[in-house]
Amino acid sequence: MSKHPNTPLGILVAAALSLAACGSSNEAMKDDMKASASTAAGSAASTSPSAGSETMLPGAYLTKAEYESQMTSRASTKVVYFFHASWCPDCKATEDSLNADGVPAGLTVVKVDYDTATDLKEKYGITQQHTFVQVDASGGQLAKWSGTHSGADIKAKTV
Repeated sequence: MSKHPNTPLGILVAAALSLAACGSSNEAMKDDMKASASTAAGSAASTSPSAGSETMLPGAYLTKAEYESQMTSRASTKVVYFFHASWCPDCKATEDSLNADGVPAGLTVVKVDYDTATDLKEKYGITQQHTFVQVDASGGQLAKWSGTHSGADIKAKTV
């Protein structure tokens, strides 16, 4: 395992890992987060202007209203609408995971109320709660799926 450089970025990444892992009971997820942070720290320390050296925005779990007010600042992230219902056990489990374990860097998960967002349900052909839709900057559908329960799983399904 490589050491983090003794830079403010390295220290920040190490602190973030410690905080993010506090509530997680999933050892594999912790290992993935450490590997991602190590890669991010190494890329950020690189002086090469390659795309891999760009700093990703922290992940975010936002309501639709919060996202609409932050669309410009979140434009460089992968955006996934999460059609959530308060009465849905799978939706609650996913939300608990997102709140406890966080959302991976470069991903914005937008909580959309399944019961009231009829316009979005119609636009994306949503027929059941706990459905995820990745959208581009103009709101066009890039991918759609159901069944993921963590931020890492959601990011893995994105294109």
